[in-house]
Amino acid sequence: MKTAMIEREGFASLVLRLRAQGVTDLDLLTACEQTPRTQFVPSQFVSEAYSSRSIPIDCGSFMEGADQAVRILSKLQLKPGHRVLEIGTGSGYLTAVMARIAERVFSVDRFRTLISGAQERVDSLGLRNAIVRQADGMNGMQGEGTFDRIIATAAFSAVPRFYADQLVHGGSMIAPMVIDEENCMMVRLTKTGSRFEREDLFPVSYLPLVPHIASYL
Repeated sequence: MKTAMIEREGFASLVLRLRAQGVTDLDLLTACEQTPRTQFVPSQFVSEAYSSRSIPIDCGSFMEGADQAVRILSKLQLKPGHRVLEIGTGSGYLTAVMARIAERVFSVDRFRTLISGAQERVDSLGLRNAIVRQADGMNGMQGEGTFDRIIATAAFSAVPRFYADQLVHGGSMIAPMVIDEENCMMVRLTKTGSRFEREDLFPVSYLPLVPHIASYL
């Protein structure tokens, strides 16, 4: 099947599934439509770009299934004018979709290989408001002010309270939280004063957040 057809049919099927799950944000769906997911998956998985399965990428990482990726972004409640910090760039797909809505997206990953690939894909789409860097996600992004939204794609074992200083008042963070050895929950943490209000969203499967940048990849 040709890539154009995979994009057209895959996105149409994805929208139907998302609507059944209550995801109807037109700005978000338009941003997804304008961001060809086939450009972000490894070539051998192009036919599955819009499937609900996780897709392995370089450095032992993976892309969320298309349904889960958009569902997570819908919970982020991203708006024009927002500044966003993404912990875990991966393929750069979420980075690119968010950049079509937000004013500025800063994304960090510990793997140089992933950063290089993501930057190329983001640049190829002409998205100049996405900044991708190799950095230790455990530190967030120092020196860039505060953010309206933070999204993490690696799991924390405890509420990451040090991120509160990098959020504006009323800002929120979406992140996977390890519940026990077998379970992980996607949560929304909303900053109120100096503390977080936590809302459990839905179960997910994620790799744990690893500190420090990678030495070789």
